[in-house]
Amino acid sequence: MPQPARKKSTYEELYAVPENMVGEIIDGELVVSPRPARSHLFTASALSAKVITTYQFGEGGGEGGWIILDEPEVAFGEDILVPDLAGWQKERFPVEEDHNWISAIPDWICEVLSPSTARTDRIKKMRIYARHRVPYIWLIDPLQMILEVYALEEGGKLVLKGVYGENDAVRAVPFPAIEIDLTNLWLIIQGHGKA
Repeated sequence: MPQPARKKSTYEELYAVPENMVGEIIDGELVVSPRPARSHLFTASALSAKVITTYQFGEGGGEGGWIILDEPEVAFGEDILVPDLAGWQKERFPVEEDHNWISAIPDWICEVLSPSTARTDRIKKMRIYARHRVPYIWLIDPLQMILEVYALEEGGKLVLKGVYGENDAVRAVPFPAIEIDLTNLWLIIQGHGKA
């Protein structure tokens, strides 16, 4: 017997998500995830600081010209996603809108993978990002200490441009002006290994 059609979730349902959780609407379904763990937060914060200094504020001879946000709500059609980091070139960023989510598709997205969200980030969210033509996507696994860099090519296909790990020094699109020492992205306490 066929299942009845499921009602699509609405933005208003996100208001009921507890404060210690993250709510997203993915493929029409409300998906609620726990807030990120410390290693996840450390990685996202460290990368954000590095990219913002050069590409948002233009310090140290950097390019500037970007808006980089931590955990913004972004509308991808009917989907409302919350990437760990997202960046827009300033001229594309809507400074004011009459709703909380950002309607402009980011020029760059970074998802920091957690055991509870990795499958959704890699499969469902990557498909949505490709469908909406996000030019650059980074996936970072702080537990495995791996950075994957993807770029959108003609025809809307995401192509893996590089995989880096542990203590690599990386220059990657769309931020080639900065060298990122991956060692600085991992929550490692001296003498105690990974936290």
